[in-house]
Amino acid sequence: DPEAVADLAHAYVSGMQKAGMEAVGKHFPGHGGIAADSHLELPVDPRAYADLEHADLLAFERMIHYGLAAIMPAHVLYPQVDDRPAGFSARWLRDILRRRLEFQGTIFSDDLDMAGAGEAGAAPERAEAALTAGCDMVLACNDRRAASAILENLRHVAEPVSQLRLIRLHGRGHPTLERLRRGPVWQRAVRLVHDYDAFPLLDMDI
Repeated sequence: DPEAVADLAHAYVSGMQKAGMEAVGKHFPGHGGIAADSHLELPVDPRAYADLEHADLLAFERMIHYGLAAIMPAHVLYPQVDDRPAGFSARWLRDILRRRLEFQGTIFSDDLDMAGAGEAGAAPERAEAALTAGCDMVLACNDRRAASAILENLRHVAEPVSQLRLIRLHGRGHPTLERLRRGPVWQRAVRLVHDYDAFPLLDMDI
């Protein structure tokens, strides 16, 4: 139920904001329609845009309305919408996410080291493709050589508006985990979780 997903996401993001953090919604426009793992291969979602719009996209649209600060696109190909995976697609990021859904926050790439990003070429080409498509920031998480190659070879000039979006993500108030745990909101949430199950799986001791 996309509405239920949006309600849960809204509650989660509200909690993060109370703790001084912003949230990133992922993986746009939706990763739930396919079983393939984009860490290992490029998944292909054959659904039409109308089907995505009434299912996966609805939760993102709701969260954008609630003021979601950042979104991460999927390394998934939706061939009925574009011939490039969403994370490298100006149609998905600029036309649909920015213009149609009116998202004003930051767009982070998914990890460029993943196999699903391989169609864009070597690491610098992947970074260039993601930034050109509309990402504000690219991630290279697990391959030091790839990250170094991006830093040494990337020629993309960041748009000033991208810098402003990134600045808006800075934390507020710098609360410590210890202070959060002592607070009444945290302690009430922990009691609620414990009340759901006599043997809770979450390690959230007060």
